[in-house]
Amino acid sequence: MKKQQIDHILSKMLDSHDNVSDLNFTPGKPLQVESSGELVAVNIEPDFKLLTPFQTEIFALNLINNNRKLTETLIREGSCDLSYQLGNKARFRVNIFSRSGKYSIVLRKLETRIPTIDELNLPKAFHKMSEERNGIIFVTGATGSGKSTSLAALLDKINVTKSVHVITLEDPIEYQHSQKKATFNQRELGADFDAFATGLRAALRQAPKVILVGEMRDRETVEIGLSAAETGHLVLSTLHTVDAGQTINRVLGMFSTEEEKQIRIRLADTIRWIVSQRLLPKIGGGRVAAFEIMGSNLRVKDSILHGESEGKTFNDIITSGKAQDMVSFDEYIVSLYEEGMVSEDIASSYASRKDIVGRGLDSIKSSRGETTTKIDSLEIDHGYQGS
Repeated sequence: MKKQQIDHILSKMLDSHDNVSDLNFTPGKPLQVESSGELVAVNIEPDFKLLTPFQTEIFALNLINNNRKLTETLIREGSCDLSYQLGNKARFRVNIFSRSGKYSIVLRKLETRIPTIDELNLPKAFHKMSEERNGIIFVTGATGSGKSTSLAALLDKINVTKSVHVITLEDPIEYQHSQKKATFNQRELGADFDAFATGLRAALRQAPKVILVGEMRDRETVEIGLSAAETGHLVLSTLHTVDAGQTINRVLGMFSTEEEKQIRIRLADTIRWIVSQRLLPKIGGGRVAAFEIMGSNLRVKDSILHGESEGKTFNDIITSGKAQDMVSFDEYIVSLYEEGMVSEDIASSYASRKDIVGRGLDSIKSSRGETTTKIDSLEIDHGYQGS
């Protein structure tokens, strides 16, 4: 199969429906695209009706394009990641994986244009983050919660405002940054370096001011990242954690008990911001991001050094840190409800502390003149006889 044939099939699939986000090749199913969150079949000439394991394997091998490292990773680990450029039309993040000895492929369409902080309606703390000169900024959340998009917008702000050298280490490269005021060098795992730790170690010799590490997956990467932050670099990275407290604990968990005190001191010195995000279903369709943002101050440093305690939890610190642009998930979810972005049920189900969100929603409903309870009337039960 030639590249022209692959490009023809991918183009037809992209054009087959509106709002296509993913292309799916699964043996025993027709060609499928995900359109507005639902998988739908695609009919093209020649018709593939049901894909055979042979067809998906040939397609996978052509996407890998004789890359020995990717082939070895696929055989050893059962899946591999790569990126694919479809002319000037689109870029994809590709995952090829085996199941029962047969290969399936999912191509995620990547946005070609980088949205700005204001276009994404990100919290104003993101503007402050772009002005940081050193330290670590963690953006955390589950897979698919929009971490890459938020980081791309943050890097774009740096690109527009600062004349600095930026190195990104990604798996794979999602947003391609053009050369604006900053100088960008984007490197891809597998193609340009073999592990985040080695890529990060090499980056320290490439005179960057800002380093993006796609993910801090292991102890070695975290250790080099801390060293980079301590030597005057601004390090941006992601973790699959749900909030600030879990982020600190995840990093500490990568080290032995004997090393914990030293790592706490280094984290307290280097962490500038921890941003956690979740995507909530939006009224009228689509999704909207909710954020928890914790900046660095004396109370935060003290809690990192000595651990959380009564009245000194990260949540308590964030709640009292509004003046420094900190915000808790629950406060942010209540504000989304007030703006008419999410329903009451969604706000309650995504809350970290349902009692706090419940009171916030009742306060908003009360100010609008809406009822705040589902109980229509209360009556004394005259038939009740005390014993």
